[in-house]
Amino acid sequence: MKRFSYLLMLMIVITACNNKEENPEIADNISEVKAPAIIKEYGFVLNDYEVVRDTIRSGDSFGLLLGTHGVDPNKIFEIVNKVKDTFNPRKIVIGKPYTILKERDSAQTPKAFIYENDIINYTVVDLRDSISVYTAKKPVTVTKKSVSGIINSSLTESIQDAGLSYLISHEMSNIYQWSIDFFRLQKGDRFKLVYNERYINDTIYAGIENIEAAVFFHQEKPYYAFSFMADSVSGSRDYYDEKARPLQSFFLKAPLDYKRISSRFSPRRFHPVQKRWKAHKGTDYAANHGTPIWSTANGVVIASSYTAGNGNYVKIKHNDIYTTQYLHMSKRAVKQGQRVKQGDIIGYVGSTGLATGPHVCYRFWKNGVQVDPFRQNLPAAEPIEDKYIPSYFAAIEPLKDELNKIQFQDKEPI
Repeated sequence: MKRFSYLLMLMIVITACNNKEENPEIADNISEVKAPAIIKEYGFVLNDYEVVRDTIRSGDSFGLLLGTHGVDPNKIFEIVNKVKDTFNPRKIVIGKPYTILKERDSAQTPKAFIYENDIINYTVVDLRDSISVYTAKKPVTVTKKSVSGIINSSLTESIQDAGLSYLISHEMSNIYQWSIDFFRLQKGDRFKLVYNERYINDTIYAGIENIEAAVFFHQEKPYYAFSFMADSVSGSRDYYDEKARPLQSFFLKAPLDYKRISSRFSPRRFHPVQKRWKAHKGTDYAANHGTPIWSTANGVVIASSYTAGNGNYVKIKHNDIYTTQYLHMSKRAVKQGQRVKQGDIIGYVGSTGLATGPHVCYRFWKNGVQVDPFRQNLPAAEPIEDKYIPSYFAAIEPLKDELNKIQFQDKEPI
């Protein structure tokens, strides 16, 4: 009997084990529960809040958004008054993303409003203990890359054919705008680049950080460009060639992206508004209404005003020799006494004053006399100071090695 009982118990144990193996759904009494992953963003642990994400829509306002999520008008008035010096609620832009973090309770009180100024920078209106506001940046990593390309049609198409960002063609155009005419590239022209890309959280592409080094072979002539900080006070960087000569000219070739030159500097031109022959001491660049107008060189704004003939205009003194003026703007973007750098936006194309259509009349003075800028032998940009020359050559040596190691896809490396 005892032996029979033992055998019976053994069979029950074996059967139970087999059932457990055949039915994985049968778990032990104690099951493992995984904790949710901690999600951090904007400096907050999002797990602690109800998260509302959206974009600014037409008709939205900062007060309306907070009011929709339960903030009473008196509190909104207090918040606006405290944050307006850092974050102007009236300047939120349609299409910009925002996030509201709300308390995880029945009231769901907003504890933070986060507005994304751009893909990297954001502003936090913190409503937790006391009202505060601050700006911050998303974590950005920079990755160095090396590429090459061969021109088949245009620079932009060649960049896209290589699977690269169109932003690279924009950067290259800016670097070489004084030395290469990109409208006259030839099939077979080639380029090599060493550049840096930005990524948010190591995954989201955030554009080009900078081009460290480049060489462009145009008609088989190499044009080198190396980024170097020649002014340690301002921290600004410029591009120089393999002999430490600046690529930048003292003046831009034009004060905007234009459609065509509708009228050139002339001692005698029939004025389309005044209907009489007179000198035209400027260059007219036709462009769409609202096109940004740039300062063609560094300088100080000596006039930002309006007259019946000039319309809205800006005048800039660049040094003791050169002065420029920009007429017929729809809107001015700088004030008298303001310092501007080459390429800064100073206004927008319009047709104010004596103008028949949207354009900018660009006027140019040399030693107090109005001249045609196309006939001037204009100076190059400021050279590197002699004391920095050894540092420059030491800095570009490894970059030249990197460029030399880059191979073209269908040609031997040069």
